[in-house]
Amino acid sequence: MATGSDDRLEWELRCLEEVRRGDRRAFGELYAAFAPPLYTQVLLPRLGSPSAAEEALAETFRAALEHVGSYRHQGGSLFGWLARIAVNKATDLHRERARTGKALASFESLIAPLRDGDRGTAAEAERRLDQRRLRAAVEEALSQLSPRYRLAIELRMLEGLPRAECARRMEISIGNFDVLLLRALRAFRGAWVARHGERWEEP
Repeated sequence: MATGSDDRLEWELRCLEEVRRGDRRAFGELYAAFAPPLYTQVLLPRLGSPSAAEEALAETFRAALEHVGSYRHQGGSLFGWLARIAVNKATDLHRERARTGKALASFESLIAPLRDGDRGTAAEAERRLDQRRLRAAVEEALSQLSPRYRLAIELRMLEGLPRAECARRMEISIGNFDVLLLRALRAFRGAWVARHGERWEEP
């Protein structure tokens, strides 16, 4: 790859045209050149988490490849175009995490009594009965979900596994798991409210 400014732009445009023709090697060259600065200068400072920044970086290049045909050279480096995509992906991830966080908080509040250990005293008999009723109600709502939605909730919320492990077990990326979990929690909310008529906070 040339290092001079003009030569660099010429190299970028040549790679871009090759990518448009389906050359994966040229796409790999662009990724190698632009991924590190996008990660360190754009994504990591905005997201603060290496795993989140890596997820957004992958989404940035996926979107760039999808829209490479519509890119119009304005005289500057491809970095500006890629950086705008990266900023949008970081913003999307922030919004998705905020929605997921609210949904998680609502679900955790609902099942909190199930995480209290039985103390084994007579005074706790009524509380244990309430626990059993709540557990049965939660199971009933979960039974109405698709298998993937149910599994996502069970792994993350009931078993308490880390997001990365949940994603690994479901054979999807962490970002896709986050989206799946949010949709699963929304489906659970709908099943719960339909059955019990109790308020469920909107994520």
